[in-house]
This record gives sequence, structure tokens and C-alpha cells, in this order.
Amino acid sequence: MTTMPTVLLTGFEPFDGEAVNPSWEVARTLDGERIAGTRVVAARLPCVFATALPALDAALERHRPAVVLALGLAGSRSAIGVERVAVNLIDARIADNAGAQPVDVPVVVGGAPAYFTRLPVKAIVAELRAAGIAAEPSLSAGSFVCNQVFYGLLHALRDRPGVAAGFVHLPPLPVQAARHPGSVAMALDEQCRALRRVIALVASGTAELRVPGGRLD
Repeated sequence: MTTMPTVLLTGFEPFDGEAVNPSWEVARTLDGERIAGTRVVAARLPCVFATALPALDAALERHRPAVVLALGLAGSRSAIGVERVAVNLIDARIADNAGAQPVDVPVVVGGAPAYFTRLPVKAIVAELRAAGIAAEPSLSAGSFVCNQVFYGLLHALRDRPGVAAGFVHLPPLPVQAARHPGSVAMALDEQCRALRRVIALVASGTAELRVPGGRLD
């Protein structure tokens, strides 16, 4: 019997006083779904520098996925943000959920300065925008636990080039709107609809678009 390829969705626990985290709400909602010939499994990661990567590594070992989409909350954003670059840097503006606040340390000592995503970022953004979903490419995943997991994911898969992997930032949910007045909240069902489209596109092997998408600032 042929085994259905697995898509691993990771999401974070709430942090910084939040009651919820859309990344985990989306991941657990899609857990168990069959999308474009794949099976979705979800893993909840701690928002803790010391344990986030071990939890990620355990999920990678357990599920041996063909696709990995790591999700995180970007409270200042108003659109789905598809990240392009993970940097080997932790510089925490706030403490993690264990009270740690490392400053200017590498994610992996001796690791590459940065890794580029394995996702077709521009194709994903175009797909979401065509469906009426706010989306944008992003050149920075920050320097908190989201970036740590993004970098750690690509570092862990450096000898497995066939695995499609990357990071997607999600805007706040409506219930979080009061805490993020500068952003536009996006409902959970809309975020789930977006991720279903992302999974289907990545699972189909869609190539990246050759269109301008850079920034001047």
C-alpha cells in the first residue's frame, strides 16, 4: 500500500501575554486533513529558545514529512507573510515563555549565516491574492523564536534537499485585535483557507514565479 505523503504544520503556543496564537489554532484545525494527496499533521512548539528546536526535531523524526510549513504570529502585520530568509541570529526584544532573553547569539554555532526558504514564495503570494486573501512576501522573520525555528528547520533539513520547507507568518486573530491596533486581524477560517491553498500549491510542486518582488527599503 502506498503511503500518503505527510505535510507537517508547526504552530506555537501563546506568548507575551496572549491568550491564543493563530499559528497553533490553524495547525490544529487542519490536523488530519487530506489536501492535494497529502496528509496533514500538526505539532505544537513551545515559545522557548531552549526547547523549540528539540521539539521541532522530534516532529521531523516522527513524521518524516515531504513538506514542512512552520507557522508563527506576526502581531504587527495585516496579511499572510511568506518568509524568504532565515538568519543565524537570536536577538530577543522580549523574553520567551521561560524568561530567557538572549541577545546577539547564533541559532547554530558555526552554522551558515542564513538559509533561503524552499517554498515558491512569489507563487504562493500570487495564489493567495488571486483568492482574495491578503498576502505578501517578507524578507525578515525577525530575530525571536520564529526565526530560530525557521533557521533550525532549514539547518536540520540541509542534507534532505527533497523536502519542501519554509515559514509563514500569520496576522492576529480578531480576538487579539485590541492588543495589535496597528494591524488588520484575519479570521481563523480565512487563515485556514489560506493554508489549505498553500499546502495544495506546494504539494503540487509549483515552480517559483519569475516576477519582481524585491524592496528598496
